[in-house]
Amino acid sequence: MSRAKTLSQPGPSLEERRRRIESEPLPSNIAALIDEAADAAGDRMAWNFFESGETITYADLRRRVHGLARGLAAIGVKKGTHVAVMLPNVAAFPLTWLTIGTLGAVMIPVNVGYQPRELRFVLDSGDAEYAIVDETCWPMVEGCIAEGGLRVARQNVVVRGEGTSGVHDWDALARPSDQTYVPPAPVGLDDLLNIQFTSGTTGFPKGCMLTQRYWLTSGKVNAFRDGRRYERILASTPFYYMDPQWLLLMTFYHRGTIFVAARQSTSRFTWWLREHRVQFCLFPFLVYKNPLSADDPLDDLIRGNVYGVAPAVHAKIEERFDFCAREAFGMTELGSAMFMPIEATDMVGSGSCGVPVPFRECRIVDAHDQPVPPGEVGELCVRGPGILLGYYNNPEATEKALRGGWFHTGDLFRQDERGYFYIVGRQKDMIRRSSENIAAREVEAVLNSIPVVLESAAVPVPDEVRGEEVKAYVVLRDGASGDDDMLDQIVKGCQDQLARFKVPRYFTFRTELPKTPSLKVAKQGLLASAREGTERTYDRVAGCWFDNGVEATP
Repeated sequence: MSRAKTLSQPGPSLEERRRRIESEPLPSNIAALIDEAADAAGDRMAWNFFESGETITYADLRRRVHGLARGLAAIGVKKGTHVAVMLPNVAAFPLTWLTIGTLGAVMIPVNVGYQPRELRFVLDSGDAEYAIVDETCWPMVEGCIAEGGLRVARQNVVVRGEGTSGVHDWDALARPSDQTYVPPAPVGLDDLLNIQFTSGTTGFPKGCMLTQRYWLTSGKVNAFRDGRRYERILASTPFYYMDPQWLLLMTFYHRGTIFVAARQSTSRFTWWLREHRVQFCLFPFLVYKNPLSADDPLDDLIRGNVYGVAPAVHAKIEERFDFCAREAFGMTELGSAMFMPIEATDMVGSGSCGVPVPFRECRIVDAHDQPVPPGEVGELCVRGPGILLGYYNNPEATEKALRGGWFHTGDLFRQDERGYFYIVGRQKDMIRRSSENIAAREVEAVLNSIPVVLESAAVPVPDEVRGEEVKAYVVLRDGASGDDDMLDQIVKGCQDQLARFKVPRYFTFRTELPKTPSLKVAKQGLLASAREGTERTYDRVAGCWFDNGVEATP
């Protein structure tokens, strides 16, 4: 079905769709959604992890959830228990998450690329009591436990894969059961389901408290806002991020199948879409940079969400791949906040994020939290049922972000006369590398902890492939010069404490950093210098120094 035919299909208007989504009740909890889907489509495939061959029907999924619920309950997991989950994209991840939701427990997703420092921060900040980890992650977790660096006791660890004495085996706990597991305490929509760590607007990662209502709302809104049926959905990013989680629930609402990749791949992406006849996906812009192919048109894809696409190439993406490429805007704290209606063909290439989704109100305010007129730039604020409750154990950040019933995003927006919203920039000191948010303050804290470093500043620099890369400005102690030995120490210090995607690619040494009158680092000057690219800079990936963009001698 071509894009033109898709758009010509009759259907309810945007306002009719909005009213229907908001008026129909949500399932009472995650378990209720599973029951509804299993009752309606028991023999249909719920997911297909196509690279490992793991598939499951809705009926079997329900049996596996109830079996794992019994297994986890037997080792002490109950309503309110905080469970860290450190798994790659394998079927055990969504099965574990759905089971945690059925129990009324709370999941703390953990990036499998984390180093010990990051692991300890997230688990301790989230008050993790149990941990479910992959066998590939277990040696690091075990080392942290042995060093006394984690609150999680060894006997409260579950390992998926080859088990070890003194820990529980995931497969043994996850045996299917035909008996419905009913948790001792009822589980409701406003019970906490995730503590999802995000860099947020500033500083170190913060734990977003996300309820069952949050996830059921996100899944429902994404499922029905277009008024289309999406039976085959692709998830290609890690489940420890938020997107595959709401994509999974979106799939359940449609009684469809979610196809899950082990990891993102721009070179294989369109092949996945064709092979599995995918109808909805999050479409990475980098796919557009692949060589032209006669196979580019995607016969089954109806809508692909795109983010931050340059207006000049938006229509070209649609024409080349033959699907509806539509912008959207969301945050971990909010779930989906805005979307471009599928029928809004006149907005292709406008740069707009669209209009508020069902259950969300959006407004733009000035520095005094007063709404600004259309066309003026201000901070985007959002409210509605099912946004985050706050940041876990961080009342100061919660109070700053949630004011007057509105969540303050820290993003600068404007709105046109027709009601469409446009993102202008960010207030937050963040670096956006590929799909990762990196808090500059966290990178700087690690740099500053390295003995040879006096102070540092991390800033984004434009990158054709990843959008932005991390550049570090470093001042060494005692006026030391930035020789290769010093650089090796700094890079190793970062690699020991930061996930790979956070380690700076570029390094420039300075004798001092520019300061504001309050003695804070004045980053605007550094940002300008980084964009100019004229300073002597080391490129860690290229393995050499550059002066004025030209390779230089060390």
